[in-house]
Amino acid sequence: MLTVAVLDDYQTVAEGLAEWPPDVRFFHDHVTGDELVERLADFEAVVVMRERTPLPRTVLERLPKLELVVTTGMRNASIDLAAAQELGITVCGTPGSGAATIEIAWGLILSLTRNIPREDQALRDGWWQQTVGTDLAGSTLGLVGLGRLGRAMVPVARGFGMGVLAWSQNLTDETATEAGVTRVEKLELFERSDIVSVHYVLSDRSRGLVGTAELDAMKPGAYLVNTSRGPIVDTPALVEALAEGRIGGAGLDVYDEEPLPADHPLRERTNTVLTPHLGYVTVGTYKQWYPAAADAIRAYVAGQPTNVLEPR
Repeated sequence: MLTVAVLDDYQTVAEGLAEWPPDVRFFHDHVTGDELVERLADFEAVVVMRERTPLPRTVLERLPKLELVVTTGMRNASIDLAAAQELGITVCGTPGSGAATIEIAWGLILSLTRNIPREDQALRDGWWQQTVGTDLAGSTLGLVGLGRLGRAMVPVARGFGMGVLAWSQNLTDETATEAGVTRVEKLELFERSDIVSVHYVLSDRSRGLVGTAELDAMKPGAYLVNTSRGPIVDTPALVEALAEGRIGGAGLDVYDEEPLPADHPLRERTNTVLTPHLGYVTVGTYKQWYPAAADAIRAYVAGQPTNVLEPR
């Protein structure tokens, strides 16, 4: 069997959620650069949890013993698949994922509109009713992206009595109507929405998709929620809009750099609700991904690798 490193097991749960092959070591902290290369030098296989630990060419080239990378999920933008292929490293994904991310999206929306984190802290400090909330009923949700997760937002929004707009680069009126939403142009979505929620796959085309023009188009009291990938939103532009009070606030679960640096300006903004990329972090999701990762290792050792990811 292979020597296997399971990285970024932040909650120390991976070992108990799957039947792992022998010779597996679990790491619970997050390291990068030279420290990561040193850690992985003697391992032949690595299991990574989504984009927690990037594996760029500069790292892969320094790991001559590495022959297998298994990522949870079927997409991982932080692995250089072209470099892996050139170096003879097989990269496998693990299928299966629920809609847990939309639960975080709604948690952020409710936290923003009803000031839940602030009121929680105020109550603990001895205060009572410090803020006035915003109604969801009668407001408008704008969805940037209407894929699987974007569509899953719609019935919840309807349950709250919200109108729903949607935009994506390839969205048609017919597809929008089938999903029960109204398709609008990009800037119109930002102009009309009380809450904008991002549900877009990160690619070269979507990087910086939400920038100064979109943020300037938003209502002064509107909220931006991003549970997809940090670079989809122009972070400096967002920080500036938040600092100047040009939008009501932002709820973020994803960032350009993760973990979010301790001195990042987003941490200073009081009109934000920030969570540490928890969208997929549920027992149900982990119970799919970690056993599938263990199975992927066994399949590779048997000479029959499954769900091999290749550069596009």
